[in-house]
Amino acid sequence: MCKRLEDKNAIVTGAARGMGFAIAKALFEEGARVAIIDVDEKGVAEAARRLGNHGSRVIGRKVDVTDKTGVRGLIQEMKRLWGSIDLLVNNAGGALNTPYVLEEIEVKDWDLVVDVNLKGSFVCSQAVIPEMVKQGGGVIVNISALAGHWRASLAGVQYTAAKAGVEGLTRQLAYDWGKHGIRVNAVAPTVTLTGERVQGLWEAKSEEEKKKVVSSIPLGRLGTMEEVASVVVFLASSESSYITGITLDVSGGRYLR
Repeated sequence: MCKRLEDKNAIVTGAARGMGFAIAKALFEEGARVAIIDVDEKGVAEAARRLGNHGSRVIGRKVDVTDKTGVRGLIQEMKRLWGSIDLLVNNAGGALNTPYVLEEIEVKDWDLVVDVNLKGSFVCSQAVIPEMVKQGGGVIVNISALAGHWRASLAGVQYTAAKAGVEGLTRQLAYDWGKHGIRVNAVAPTVTLTGERVQGLWEAKSEEEKKKVVSSIPLGRLGTMEEVASVVVFLASSESSYITGITLDVSGGRYLR
């Protein structure tokens, strides 16, 4: 059976663990070569190892998505190794262990969350788009959240604002660069247990609070990282060749309530 991303070259940011790793794994299993990047150097090495250390198909690099020089260096390395950049998944972000109660949020918390989620998506997109133009097209998938166009359950206003910005960035890039064969879309999960912080916040809720969240989801359960990753694969593949500029909710219908 032909794999949907055979011979495609992908970058996944924030991919040392959690959602990012699940996305990298899904892309890899569909035939893509994957550059796993994160600020956690040991984490990216371990993530690459978990994919089997396929040296010709996986690399792990420590890169800060807000560092334009570092991002451009990775792109040049990918071009030397693989020849092109076909797909960028801007996953790096999240609430980054910052407070979610308004009175406790400091300016440094705001700056950190907005920088990694929004500025990082901008920096990486700005770096790959010229390469995609040269090669006749490409795909960018941004990881937003239901909070970006609704509200957050386990994060503060800094996260909601950053994800709203990601969705605006998605629309504008799609409009500006579609004529060059570049598609840009976003994926917006609801509460998904992606890491220790989110797991901890979820477990800290009372059973009554958990039931209230789950009852607001028509499908009656939380989503999984793998379900989000499968949507990224769809948006990255030719199956979505006439889709650009959208934010696709992966929320079990929660936004309908």
